[in-house]
Amino acid sequence: MVGPGRRTGVPVERNQPTMDAHITNTPARARTDVGAADTLPTDRHVPITARTIRRLGLTLTACTVPWAAVNFVVGPNGDGLGSRINNLTALIFQFGLIALVTVQMRTRATGTSRVSMIMLKVELGLLIPACLWSLLHGILPLDMRDATWLAVIDLFWPLSMVGMFVISMKIVFEGRWSGIVRWWVLVAESWAFVSIPSLFALGEPVGRWVGAGYLIVGYGMLGVLLALRPELTVPRQLRR
Repeated sequence: MVGPGRRTGVPVERNQPTMDAHITNTPARARTDVGAADTLPTDRHVPITARTIRRLGLTLTACTVPWAAVNFVVGPNGDGLGSRINNLTALIFQFGLIALVTVQMRTRATGTSRVSMIMLKVELGLLIPACLWSLLHGILPLDMRDATWLAVIDLFWPLSMVGMFVISMKIVFEGRWSGIVRWWVLVAESWAFVSIPSLFALGEPVGRWVGAGYLIVGYGMLGVLLALRPELTVPRQLRR
């Protein structure tokens, strides 16, 4: 029987160790299984790694070189087999443009607003039918190339090039990309406004050489710069 005034319960050993409530400020050890070269100073608006940017940049260069080479030799107005090769290598180049727009979207190069993202989505929407035109113009019989429906799809080719130029202006103005990459995108995406006037003003073959050379200098070099300096696609304030 327990007498009045006595407390009951499980006895606690006096020498039992107690939980240490001390909070340490020592940071956790860094993981060693993540390559430092693949990390980017980032925020929620940049869901991409340096490795991915490098791969997409090299894709842009690799897709630009074949079309530039064909333009040096054949030009955009070749006939027969030359014309088919030109269009099919142009399709490869357009795949490179899709890789570039992917980098721009993932790094929010044109800004973080909804309108800025819509610009890039519209550009993708222009590139897809432009790719379709290049494919069809490269494989269809010659007598079908003047079809009205194909001419309508052809409009997306120049529109996509105008869209790339507008995007480059927005990237320069926004300033999320920095250094040489910020300005070289303007050089690259001015291609249509350099090559087409050169073709009309200088004629063959000088005009097409200017356009082909500008492809290498512009888009080809831009891909290399993205591969070498992916961190320049991250806003400068995040790299401090």
